[in-house]
Amino acid sequence: MLKIISTLLLCVGVSLAHADERLKTYQVSITNLTPGQAFTPQLVFTHRHAKPLFTLGEAASSELEQLAEGGDTAPLSALVADYANDISTNGVLLMPGETTALTIKGKPGRGLLTVVAMLLPTNDTFVALDGMKLPHRGSVSYRVPAYDAGTEYNDQDCANIPGPLCGGEGYSPEVGDGDEGFVHIGNGFHDLGDDVLKPQLYDWNNDVAKITITRSH
Repeated sequence: MLKIISTLLLCVGVSLAHADERLKTYQVSITNLTPGQAFTPQLVFTHRHAKPLFTLGEAASSELEQLAEGGDTAPLSALVADYANDISTNGVLLMPGETTALTIKGKPGRGLLTVVAMLLPTNDTFVALDGMKLPHRGSVSYRVPAYDAGTEYNDQDCANIPGPLCGGEGYSPEVGDGDEGFVHIGNGFHDLGDDVLKPQLYDWNNDVAKITITRSH
């Protein structure tokens, strides 16, 4: 019996070693294409199975809401931990026109990559690359739009926006009358009066990020 158990443990060890060998290193480059928005620290993870972070036209999860309203990556990190191959959070506040890069491990061809971060200053807008395939070799680039979580009224009021510019409230679990209630494509900033952030500085009209995935070896 001891011999059988030892053999089984040896087989499991070999299987796990082979699984680790199949994970290859990738560099993920993120460029902020907006004229006035910053990206909060970016959550990046690889995974085997397709599990979308959100569905357009449907309500956001509580974990996504916390990221979209307050930039908190911890709840989403915990949510995906049971199926992710590798998870990394880039602690950089990515400013307009800047590029940052990090490395992560994933399975070539069969693995997927997800990137998500909040836009600042916004009420509940986020950028996301949701479950795109890792390349077998070389690199692949994506231009990525902004999404609105639909969990907070877009009043563009600093009192309701966190971050170094505004310093207001971040995540708020209360449901408001102006909340859309579903995830949709972000529609930018608008002229709402004198006491709000101005679209001349913080609006966007196209994709907000370029994300390039490169297999290192």
